[in-house]
Amino acid sequence: MSTLTKKAAPVQPSLNAEPGLLQQPKAVWAVFFACIIAFMGLGLVDPILPAIAEQLDASQSEVTLLFTSYNAVMAIAMLVTGAISSRIGIKWTLLCGIVIIAIFSALGGASNGIWALVGLRGGWGLGNALFVATALAAIVSLSNSGTAKAIILYEAAIGLGISVGPLLGGWLGAMSWRGPFLGVACLMVIAFLGLTILMPKATDTGKVAKPKTSLADPFRALKHRSLLVFGIAAALYNFGFFTLLAYAPFVMGLKEHGLGFVFLGWGILLAITSVFMAPKLQARFGAIKSMCAMLFLFAVLLICMGVWTSTQWVVITSVILAGAVLGNNNTLITTAVMNAAPVERSTASAAYSFLRFIGGAIAPYTAGRLAEIFNPQVPFIVGAFFVLVSVVFIWGNKKHLNHVDHAGH
Repeated sequence: MSTLTKKAAPVQPSLNAEPGLLQQPKAVWAVFFACIIAFMGLGLVDPILPAIAEQLDASQSEVTLLFTSYNAVMAIAMLVTGAISSRIGIKWTLLCGIVIIAIFSALGGASNGIWALVGLRGGWGLGNALFVATALAAIVSLSNSGTAKAIILYEAAIGLGISVGPLLGGWLGAMSWRGPFLGVACLMVIAFLGLTILMPKATDTGKVAKPKTSLADPFRALKHRSLLVFGIAAALYNFGFFTLLAYAPFVMGLKEHGLGFVFLGWGILLAITSVFMAPKLQARFGAIKSMCAMLFLFAVLLICMGVWTSTQWVVITSVILAGAVLGNNNTLITTAVMNAAPVERSTASAAYSFLRFIGGAIAPYTAGRLAEIFNPQVPFIVGAFFVLVSVVFIWGNKKHLNHVDHAGH
């Protein structure tokens, strides 16, 4: 009898430990596919930035405001996502975000002026804030394979969305710059249906038992030095990230299809490294060392783009290679943030994202203005400077961050 008991005992733990990255509940896959579609929206717009400038008679800096308004509203809205989701539940927060994105992207496709488009992109940012912050928390909480693997899954969805988006955007944008905006609206309808059908109501049952999140919680979370450091570092490196995303299309000298293929390559490398390479780097060298190395390489690529701005193949190659270092860094820093402080994951995500998207809001317009005032090289050099500052900042606060490698997964 004791022998049977001994043999039977290990079976249950092994079953609990069994689920891998791909063995997830339906609810996780519903959010995963909705994430792909949501992040396709970001990449869809990229190949049409020069076309929008030309057809709406707008300057480069005015067109970059499409990213600035989007990220600025997203940053502020991140502060209320926790309060909203703790009251109406994960599922309804995700669905509300999707509906808002669909409405504002459709209105954007019907607009006739750059300033109307900039304002409508801000509304799109509100919807994305509700969706993105909640989606990360949803995948982490619903996953049965641990925090680290759940975050890899989330980053994979981002990578897939960002990589496929430009290709679709280039194809639709070649017909009309309005195509990608209307395309996003249609894709959001598909995401809405998918979540409505596949995500069970049971995912929201915990919302009554849990204390409701207040608007002050993200600010309280930033009192934790580690979370504050990661947030400020992300704001700094996002300056380089969105300089590349919002301004590089103007210097490559490519039409919509060509830009779509360049950012497809960028997104594919981002997806592959975020899933397969980042966990290996973290396991071997630790999150902080790996993060600093990736950010340093990103700064080098931006410097190359700044020095050889007029050499098309250098800019294109640098953009594509940047996908690899950014894919690694995104997974490394997102995993670190989830383990940085003893606060709710949704609150940590909101606090971190608030700071992160402030950098993303300032960078695009700044890049456009620097190019107009000086020359097309300056935005990339300035972007590289901010990324290097983020490396110094992370390394200078290393003693407050080392614990993230030993936190539970």
